[in-house]
Amino acid sequence: MSVLEEMRIRSLGVIDDAVVELSPGFTAVTGETGAGKTMVVTSLGLLLGGRADPALVRLGAKAAVVEGRITVSPGDAAALRAEEAGGEIEDGALIVSRTVSAEGRSRAHLGGRSVPVGVLAELADDLVAVHGQTDQQGLLKPARQRQALDRYAGPGVEGPHTAYAAAYRRLRAVVTELDELTTRARERAQEADLLRFGLEEVAAVEPLPGEDTELAAEAERLGHAEALASAAALAHTALAGNPEDPEGVDATTVVAAAGQSLDAVRAHDPALAALADRIGEISILLSDVAGELAGYADQLDADPLRLAAVEERRAALTALTRKYGEDITAVLAWAEDGASRLTELEGDDDRIGELTAERDALRGELSALGQQLTDARTEAADRFAAAVTEELASLAMPHARVSFAIRQTEAPDEESGIDIGGRSVLYGPSGADEVELLLAPHPGAQPRPIAKGASGGELSRVMLAVEVVFAGSDPVPTYLFDEVDAGVGGKAAVEVGRRLAKLARSAQVVVVTHLPQVAAFADRQLLVEKTVDGSVTRSGVTVLEGEDRVRELSRMLAGQEDSETARAHAEELLATARTDG
Repeated sequence: MSVLEEMRIRSLGVIDDAVVELSPGFTAVTGETGAGKTMVVTSLGLLLGGRADPALVRLGAKAAVVEGRITVSPGDAAALRAEEAGGEIEDGALIVSRTVSAEGRSRAHLGGRSVPVGVLAELADDLVAVHGQTDQQGLLKPARQRQALDRYAGPGVEGPHTAYAAAYRRLRAVVTELDELTTRARERAQEADLLRFGLEEVAAVEPLPGEDTELAAEAERLGHAEALASAAALAHTALAGNPEDPEGVDATTVVAAAGQSLDAVRAHDPALAALADRIGEISILLSDVAGELAGYADQLDADPLRLAAVEERRAALTALTRKYGEDITAVLAWAEDGASRLTELEGDDDRIGELTAERDALRGELSALGQQLTDARTEAADRFAAAVTEELASLAMPHARVSFAIRQTEAPDEESGIDIGGRSVLYGPSGADEVELLLAPHPGAQPRPIAKGASGGELSRVMLAVEVVFAGSDPVPTYLFDEVDAGVGGKAAVEVGRRLAKLARSAQVVVVTHLPQVAAFADRQLLVEKTVDGSVTRSGVTVLEGEDRVRELSRMLAGQEDSETARAHAEELLATARTDG
């Protein structure tokens, strides 16, 4: 089992530098009002991923630092999460730290490795259950009461709840899509008409990929046919000569003569022979080019009718590129996407039918799963209420009775509800049940919501009873109670202390308390004291033993450390606690 052994707190609130050593069993933290007891709770909250408030940093300090040492066993959830985050565990100890700067920056370390603060918050779920006055207020909310019941019910609710949540999410998505299809029917019809018109325009022209580029080149060639033919003829004459001008000089004849002059003497010098070969290559190349020029001139079409046809085709293609893409390739891509979208839009009626059928099937599935949730919660509520009622008897409320009211709200119409128990009722992401915890504090009293039926002291004991019941069904290694005993006194306070001590037999319990009856049952009592300058230093958090503990309990009882009556009462409390232990 993981146990929080020690916390070191520096520059946090009134605490300058202090070490808090905790017992594996029951640790009580006491001290005068304003001494800094609640800083222990605040420190643990920071250590386990709580919100970083720069106002907590001690005046004049650059940052507040909280370090904790947690003993872990191999296979513990905390050990596994630390290893996943890259942290190290040395000699069975996991070091956790949190730093909050005066500027509001926050850093977290786990096992010597820097980690996101969220990782510490994940650890908190498996390590510590923290309860204080704000948690009591939270328990007053029906949503929190339903969550508490579901947590207690365990797999009986968890299974159908997981399936219900998945079906609920899918139903929301189906309903959203249906709403879009039906409410935007006009817009979608207009979109389909525009797509249909555009696709018909493209289909009428029947463009080919790259056709616009090819036609542009052809139009350029046809538009300058005469100039191209004249230039080709002049070039051919310069290379191959003019048959009608035997005296004319042409490149082919000149190069051939140069080759013949070298051929006569090439046998006498290899270097000259190489030059003769290159001149031969030039002669062949000139002949090839001259032949291609002659063929180009013969094939050149100066037909103005063809040019007109090309320009007409280009105009049709340009009309498409003005509307649907920068070139014909883009136009064809638009047409492909448009056809796909049109198919989707034209299938709206079929899709609406499919979604409607799926919606109805999902609502039927939610009805069945919702009924399973209601049944499982009802069964668990009876067990939970009986267990909490039994605990309250141990907390000086022997005649109190706790029960759950599980209700559903009628839906205004069938479309907005699901069927539970033959009725159409409203539903949400966690089912159709409204769960409320009721308390009848004494025989004859009508059960009322705990927010209205419990006093402050009774609410504290109900909260403690609920947590003790949880400890048996869903335990965590450490429980921290911040003055959860507020409003409790006398015999009830003794019973609270006795019950906390019993809880500490199976878990670590840390209680910040002002009640001596509770502190007396602790295995270890820590005293938080300020120095004369209003700060808590290393020596300001001390473990009380023997006479020192009696003196502190006397102060808590009567406000006077040396009161003989108070001392006698304190010793009696300690004796009672030891006897019960």
